[in-house]
Amino acid sequence: MKIGYARISTHDQTVALQQDALAAADCEQVFSDTASGATAARPGLEQALAFARAGDTLVVWRLDRLGRSLAHLIAAVRQLEERGVGFRSLTEQIDTTTPGGRLIFHVFGALAEFERALIVERTQAGLAAARARGRKGGRPRAAAMQDPKRLMRARELYAARDMTVGEICRLLGVSRSTFYSYVPTPVARRMPDVTGADEGAAG
Repeated sequence: MKIGYARISTHDQTVALQQDALAAADCEQVFSDTASGATAARPGLEQALAFARAGDTLVVWRLDRLGRSLAHLIAAVRQLEERGVGFRSLTEQIDTTTPGGRLIFHVFGALAEFERALIVERTQAGLAAARARGRKGGRPRAAAMQDPKRLMRARELYAARDMTVGEICRLLGVSRSTFYSYVPTPVARRMPDVTGADEGAAG
């Protein structure tokens, strides 16, 4: 069974374009959300994932409708694969139920791991430079997580599941309480929350 998922960013946009494309792709059930790419809570997506069964395929109009970043997209597709659910993106013509589609996502996964390694390396270099200037964290711990770039790094590291929360906190120089205040971990365990691109007003 093909299950469609559509997302628009604001109520001023229309989901009709995506719904028409999903219907043309023979999706028998379509779920949708009105949420920005940075929003963790997506009830429509959660309903689609709960509805899907082994052998089904989750279909989206474009990759960024599911993934807010490459890391988030890879994590989401891996979760689907673990449940025996396929994934298809109409615009990019990617279908993980085919050998070619699976190969593409293996390449994406390698790129995501490389990106995470670079993030860790840059963060460590930045902290080392700050310590060399006589600072231990650069700024107050809570304020550190208010930096959008630093917050994104925290969420990407958490989503990657390569490090424990304690290790991430030590790397970023923040306390666990500060980390949990800024990273929505219960949602992140299901669908890691990192910022990605939104589509235009057409959907």
